[in-house]
Amino acid sequence: MTMRGYSGIVTGAASGLGRATAERLAAEGAQLVLMDMNAEGLERVRATLPGTHVAAVADIRDPDQVRAAVDAGAKAFGALRFVVNCAGIPSAAKTVSRGVAHDLDLWNRVIGINLTGSFNVLRLAVEKMVDNDPDPDGQRGVIVNTSSIAAFDGLKGQAAYTASKAAIAGMTLPIARDLADYGIRCLAIAPGVFETELTASVPEKGREAMERNFLFPRRTGHPAEFADMVLTLITNPYLNGECVRIDGGTRFAP
Repeated sequence: MTMRGYSGIVTGAASGLGRATAERLAAEGAQLVLMDMNAEGLERVRATLPGTHVAAVADIRDPDQVRAAVDAGAKAFGALRFVVNCAGIPSAAKTVSRGVAHDLDLWNRVIGINLTGSFNVLRLAVEKMVDNDPDPDGQRGVIVNTSSIAAFDGLKGQAAYTASKAAIAGMTLPIARDLADYGIRCLAIAPGVFETELTASVPEKGREAMERNFLFPRRTGHPAEFADMVLTLITNPYLNGECVRIDGGTRFAP
């Protein structure tokens, strides 16, 4: 599978890993539905990309907004062949802190965006994909979700975030099995610590603590490296049902 002339969705496209992914796929000739809640950020990204793309402002938790974005992409480009879910939020809250329980609204927000939102996007995109004409391998589409190494090495204060990302990893194989008869693959990437707007705001002491767990290279990941992995997963038709770590060998200690 090549990207030229292919169309698909990238969520969280206004910044970070989503933006890097959009830049990489557009450079390969893909036409994109750029989805994010940041309207200004989406337009800035769209204006810098080669080719023609649709900017769709949407809360990925909202079925109506996501369906409208998917429909807009299908109307503009025809068949949607891939979904890359990069939208997500972090959290930092202990199960109980100073005698006060973890805020349940925060828990629900993290699970809602990171997990339910990702599933909401892929389920509505797949509804379109099943009607695609198959390529020579019989493939009609591919889904790439974003998990995290927190799914396997969750740190203190990451219960909500880790639960959301572990679920992303866990649902990869059953979704791949669900969609195999349609020729649609499902994969996930578990990134380590990448140089995004989020990590750039971490205090120096926090960065030093993270860097002690790096193996090689002893640095944060470049968003372009994540985007390269996305491209590999989309274009290699024999990859399916797997969650791939991209972390430079990082393993977080308790």
